Amino acid sequence: MRKVVVNEWMTLDGVVQAPGYKDEDTSGGFEHGGWHLQYFDALSRDWVAEGYAGAGGFLFGRRTYEMLASYWPNAAEEEQAVAQPLNSLPKYVASSTLTEPLGWENSTLLKGDVPDAVRGLKEEDGGDLHVIGSTQLARTLLEHDLVDEFRVMIDPVVVGGGKRIFADDGSMRPLQLVRHEVTTTGAVLATYAVARG
Repeated sequence: MRKVVVNEWMTLDGVVQAPGYKDEDTSGGFEHGGWHLQYFDALSRDWVAEGYAGAGGFLFGRRTYEMLASYWPNAAEEEQAVAQPLNSLPKYVASSTLTEPLGWENSTLLKGDVPDAVRGLKEEDGGDLHVIGSTQLARTLLEHDLVDEFRVMIDPVVVGGGKRIFADDGSMRPLQLVRHEVTTTGAVLATYAVARG
């Protein structure tokens, strides 16, 4: 069975909103867009490239899909270690507003109930399915116990509020640390497996 691996750039206080640039997502009055890039170094770039290269496909929410689809098909030569798997591997998109055909090659809309569709994909043969960003989709998959692993880059910054993938729902979810490294900028690259009984 394939695993679902959630990949997130995260602040120390658990925020995943708008890591890349200032106006990426200002919803809720979020004013700290672009908090992540100052912590990205060669080790973290290799970590991202290694993770994407090992994926069997990607799961996206609409907003993340549209943002990535507008950039990665035309990525520069020096970005091909990340661009190649993103462009060539299957991409599955959760959206109630997009219609097929989708413009980014090898992209398909998830049909019907999203948790059921992802459950079906997990049962297929192939490599693991990686969620990138896609806060709402990640939360939905967590709520339905469909996440098997987290790959998080935890940056040494606190932003005081914003979107998180972990809900304040009182649920306890034990994890097991599989791998960790510390970057030159003080960020922590950590892989956690969901501990199921």
